[in-house]
Amino acid sequence: LQMSRARADEEEYWHSSKFRAFTFDDEDDELSQLKESKRAVNSLRDIVDDDDDDLERVSWSGEPVGSISWSIKETASGSTGSLDGRDSSLQKGSSSYAALPKQASSYSLSSLFKGRNKLPSFQSLSDALTDTGVKSYAPELRRPRAEYKDYSSDWSPKDTVKRMQRGKVCSLERFRSLQDKLVLLDEAVAGHDGNVITAVLIFLKRTLRREILFRELEVRQVALCHLIHFLRETGEQKFLLDLLRFLDRTEEVALSQYREHLNIQDVEKRREFLKGCIGLPFSAEDTSHIQDHYTLLERQIIIEANDRHLEMAGQSELFRKYPRKASILNMPLVTTLFYSCFYHYTEAEGMFSSPTNLKKTFKIPDKQYVLTALAARAKLRAWGDVDALLTTKNWLGYTKKKAPIGFHRVVEILQRNNAPVQVLQEYVRLVEDVETRLNLATKYKCHDVVIETYRDLKDRIQLIAYKCKVERGSAEEEKINSILNN
Repeated sequence: LQMSRARADEEEYWHSSKFRAFTFDDEDDELSQLKESKRAVNSLRDIVDDDDDDLERVSWSGEPVGSISWSIKETASGSTGSLDGRDSSLQKGSSSYAALPKQASSYSLSSLFKGRNKLPSFQSLSDALTDTGVKSYAPELRRPRAEYKDYSSDWSPKDTVKRMQRGKVCSLERFRSLQDKLVLLDEAVAGHDGNVITAVLIFLKRTLRREILFRELEVRQVALCHLIHFLRETGEQKFLLDLLRFLDRTEEVALSQYREHLNIQDVEKRREFLKGCIGLPFSAEDTSHIQDHYTLLERQIIIEANDRHLEMAGQSELFRKYPRKASILNMPLVTTLFYSCFYHYTEAEGMFSSPTNLKKTFKIPDKQYVLTALAARAKLRAWGDVDALLTTKNWLGYTKKKAPIGFHRVVEILQRNNAPVQVLQEYVRLVEDVETRLNLATKYKCHDVVIETYRDLKDRIQLIAYKCKVERGSAEEEKINSILNN
């Protein structure tokens, strides 16, 4: 009797409780069951400590909240909007809970991937679908509200720029009005981050009409410079020309059009294009450069045709001994001058391939001409041409050696091309600075120059010391002894 009374009290307690247990014989409508389930879940939040990150939340279907399979099922159930599907109950201890699908889930597949996972690595989608027994922990309870904001939520322009500076992905599509876009651009410029500025400019370039974008960038010089540089790097030539024309930068428009010759491979088409560029509104200095470029390409075409014919016919001994390594077409002026000094040094000035003709036509300075010609003739070991190149004659008919580049550089170029010691000594003697002359003579073993320099300085101690560096019984040792005994 006592046991039956206790069982009756227990049944009365359960039926009079605020939250009733689920029974398969329960005839209440599903809407009341859903309301009671929601109240039960909400009451759990009041007793859960905010700092308890290890608490696992479990759905009514028995799978951990936040798992991929749970999210897929929740999404499917939310799209159908039906309430008649029931999942199997999860037994926890001795209690059983009803499977009540929710109409709208607060979790989605995108929010799952953005949440922090307690495991060291994420479970793959295939593993989650095949092995539902593996537990995947959901993001912690009561996370800051800002963490749940999606990329397209209501971030302000300033907050958006800060997130972009930290390397976070932000959607800029929510900034639809012109005012919001300009505020976003101003905030990006104020942040002094070039990557952010460029990203915002790409967004504005895609979403604004050109005339509106150009008008607003005209008063924002920092952003304008970023866009011009970006367009040049990406090769968007038409957009760049439209921008420069709007800004009335005629010289920059001309230079941008001139750069198009780099994309023309056919040499005849490039020559015609350069001819058309001469009439563009360049500055006076740039106009002369364009004219020289066109003239140089014309010369190169003529030289290339003639030299190719000579090389194929085998009529030139120089071409047979030193075959050409590359075509002269589209080469710089200095390279063309070196080529001319190497293969056509003795030609008359009236020939297009003559070095003196190139020097006169393109107004090459004496230093550049001597330096280039010296390197070309030294490579051929034509020491007579080197001597003639550095010999000048005054109005009285006297000759002397003169080097606009300095004789110390002449010595270095000759030594680099394996000039004999007799040739080196002749030009080492012409170095005016005594210390430089001694260093070069010692470095390249020009013994006569070292001995003569110490003799002129009357430095007996250095002569005795240098005597130990020459070979015994050599002519240099006898020369030192003769000077010391004098």
